[in-house]
Amino acid sequence: MRKDVGVDGDAQRISQIVWLLFLKIFDDKEQEWAFTNPGYKSPLPDRFRWTNWAKQDEGITGDALIDFVNNHLFPVLKNLATTWVSPHGKVVGAVFEDAYNYMKSGTLLRQVINSIEKDVDFNSSTDRHLFNDIYEKILADLQSAGNAGEYYTPRAVTQFMVDIIDPKLGEKLLDPACGTGGFLTNTIEHLKPFLKTTEDRVTLQETLNGVEKKPLPHMLAMTNVMLHGIDVPSNILHDNTLSRPLRDYGTKDRVDIIITNPPFGGDGGRWDRKQFSQEVPNPRNCRFVYGVDYAPAQAGYGTRCGGVARWVPIWRGDENQSQTRVAGRFQSAYDRPIAQGRFQPLHEH
Repeated sequence: MRKDVGVDGDAQRISQIVWLLFLKIFDDKEQEWAFTNPGYKSPLPDRFRWTNWAKQDEGITGDALIDFVNNHLFPVLKNLATTWVSPHGKVVGAVFEDAYNYMKSGTLLRQVINSIEKDVDFNSSTDRHLFNDIYEKILADLQSAGNAGEYYTPRAVTQFMVDIIDPKLGEKLLDPACGTGGFLTNTIEHLKPFLKTTEDRVTLQETLNGVEKKPLPHMLAMTNVMLHGIDVPSNILHDNTLSRPLRDYGTKDRVDIIITNPPFGGDGGRWDRKQFSQEVPNPRNCRFVYGVDYAPAQAGYGTRCGGVARWVPIWRGDENQSQTRVAGRFQSAYDRPIAQGRFQPLHEH
């Protein structure tokens, strides 16, 4: 792939490999769904299913492959984000909404496709473990290729924080800046011993929530949670949590658990700051609050919260501490950790 003139740098290379992996994973999952649910119907037209255009070693290649991907495959997949389709189709549409094919050589693209098809079977538990290694390598590459504000939480940290927060099946959990889904997948693994029935799995799927602003981490998050058993991760949104005014949050938005590594660097823009300027004192200098102030907006009294501070790995708020006081202490969280506890809402809705 590095030889392709259309792929400029690690970020584009990673994006390219991730959408290919997603289609391969989705195809393997479709085989599983068709076996377990005889009534399953693919949201993809037959000619656009991975099995029918990518699986054969001697399949379409060269200029014909580039034309098919750019002018036929991608328009159909992107359209799924805005048309009425099944939940599975909406997931595909959300992934491809801002995805692009950067490769210019159909011959090289065919080689990459053949390598994925030959070497990886995501219905195999062994190969799923292999993907974990691939995933960690992608995260390391993202770390070096990312822009300001892009920091990917080490898996040991996400697992530790989930263990401390100790989510229970049925509790509504939110990561408002979920990145590649590290906290979400660790939550899934944490709850796996308690998934005894199909209804339990549906409950987990419906109570796991994430939001990610950037398309590449969102694509990785969707892929990651699917591999961890969430068949339809429709609650993992490609959106900007800060773009929603604080006053618009109501009781229906409340969650039981908020766990996140907020975006410290970068700038969400003047519009994002405007949403919270009345509630957060001195928001321009309050990067940590800027990263997570929307989180307490969705926190009811008793919501358990955990996050990563800039210089301190773990924080948790004081018992019965108001959100306003927490916001003030977030500014000093760069210097010292904050103790465990629960949050009150800033406003009663």
